[in-house]
Amino acid sequence: MLRLSELRLPLAALPLEPEQHPDAALRALAAQALGIAPEAIATLQVHKRSFDARKAELLAVYIVDLALADAAHEDALLARHAGHPHIHPTPDMAWRPVGQAPAGLAERPVVVGFGPCGIFAALVLAQMGLRPIVLERGKAVRERTQDTWGLWRKRELNPESNVQFGEGGAGTFSDGKLYSQIKDPRHLGRKVLQEFVAAGAPPEILYAAHPHIGTFRLVKMVQQLRAQIIALGGEVRFEQRVSDVVLQGRQLRALRVHDLSTGQDYELATNHAVIALGHSARDSFAMLHTRGVAMQAKPFSIGVRIEHPQGVIDRARWGKDAGHPLLGAADYKLVHHATSGLASGRTVYSFCMCPGGTVVAATSEPGRVVTNGMSQYSRAERNANAGMVVGVEPADYPRDPAAFEAMLGATHGVETLAAHQTHPLAGIVLQRQLEARAFVLGGGNYNAPAQRVGDFLARRASTALGEVQPSYQPGVTLIDLHEALPAYASAAMREALPAFARKIRGYDMQDAVLTGVETRTSAPLRIDRGDDFQSLNTAGLYPAGEGAGYAGGILSAGVDGIKVGEAVACAILGLPIPSSGARGSGGAA
Repeated sequence: MLRLSELRLPLAALPLEPEQHPDAALRALAAQALGIAPEAIATLQVHKRSFDARKAELLAVYIVDLALADAAHEDALLARHAGHPHIHPTPDMAWRPVGQAPAGLAERPVVVGFGPCGIFAALVLAQMGLRPIVLERGKAVRERTQDTWGLWRKRELNPESNVQFGEGGAGTFSDGKLYSQIKDPRHLGRKVLQEFVAAGAPPEILYAAHPHIGTFRLVKMVQQLRAQIIALGGEVRFEQRVSDVVLQGRQLRALRVHDLSTGQDYELATNHAVIALGHSARDSFAMLHTRGVAMQAKPFSIGVRIEHPQGVIDRARWGKDAGHPLLGAADYKLVHHATSGLASGRTVYSFCMCPGGTVVAATSEPGRVVTNGMSQYSRAERNANAGMVVGVEPADYPRDPAAFEAMLGATHGVETLAAHQTHPLAGIVLQRQLEARAFVLGGGNYNAPAQRVGDFLARRASTALGEVQPSYQPGVTLIDLHEALPAYASAAMREALPAFARKIRGYDMQDAVLTGVETRTSAPLRIDRGDDFQSLNTAGLYPAGEGAGYAGGILSAGVDGIKVGEAVACAILGLPIPSSGARGSGGAA
């Protein structure tokens, strides 16, 4: 088969039904590009569709895979167009198991955490016959949803079952975005999307340039994926918090587990555990640090959520075509590199943009306020929201033993570090400081501190809202957000707002609302691993996904889960690990 890219058609040439494509027009374009008659094309399938709104006429841009009626001519066509940037062989994107466990194999790997990374690690292990045991500290997704609504509607937080903890992970209560910037030479992202479709996701996620699912559909899909793991011999245990690791030398031998439903503790013997904790399992990070597991502080980002009327974003992005049924609610991606004063050298960028969505309370700890964004599949809510965040580096993190004692309950040896070193847990200290401050500024009742953009730019506290009504529940308290963020972050955001408005007209509108704080953009540390995906100094531990610092969003976390699941299978079955992309890398959400 052949893959052709950059086939462009005007929006008016497309069928209005999102699931349909202009087959005849695409065949004509493909035939023209190849120098053949349209009748020579036997089949044509859309691989990807995106939209280009950079010029006056908005264009749909397609990537297609096609087969010729006479397959023998395909090699000749590829030779004729060798070196053409938009004509290539269709790559083999199928996922194949690295091996299959023999019947009766006693070894059962354990997967700790059942977010996107843990789900896909467990799924591929189950598909290879290894019958994984999954330990998830939170509840099953339906019960978890009820607990999450408890905070949003009643100000009641369950620290073990919330936006961060429970079946599906933090990605369940999000926009359900399924795109990433990771390198994916093995096309493992395709495996993730195909499994999602098999579990009930709309088929369009296979070809949309920026696919998304939405929270309610994710709930059903997660249940289907769990059912598949169980049907293949796996086991999923909820309300099971791993409290310690049992090591023999530097080799994992067991996990100590606290059963939250009974209050009992037990040991689960295993030599292979995938540690797919998610970015908010701070007690687990501290435990692993205490056990000497190699880790280091890494950069992350802090800031706020910004809300605009969705119509403002649609008009800025789509122009005269705003409201077209094929385009839906517009998204955006913005970056600004600050140059002045305290902000100099800081990068400000949009994060986890949720068209037609809501800002949600996302804390997992009492006495702290955290924001995130969420959309349903329809993206039909009035406001658009996104994180507006500023990059922070380990050099920005606290080094004072008193701060560690206050935020972690122990100094964890920070006082013994050299002046140039950053403690691996220091980013958690910074996160907790900001979240505790936001809780106080919000009124101590899980309200979030908020401010109109015009007041933020003028550096005055807001006293009333305007056109934009904040969507955050349980509610907001109007303040001056300069009190909630480090001075360098506020300065960088003040510089970025007018710069963003030059790209998105109306971005700095006076009545847009900022709601704080956004601190869970990614894990503030990385648990080091080698080319075999195991901890650098603790054999049998497989750090994985966003919490370990190797992913950033649903898709990249799922891909990393597949890689780590394969590595565990190879270790148990005595097989070589598949080449390419061994350590993995973080991707944008």
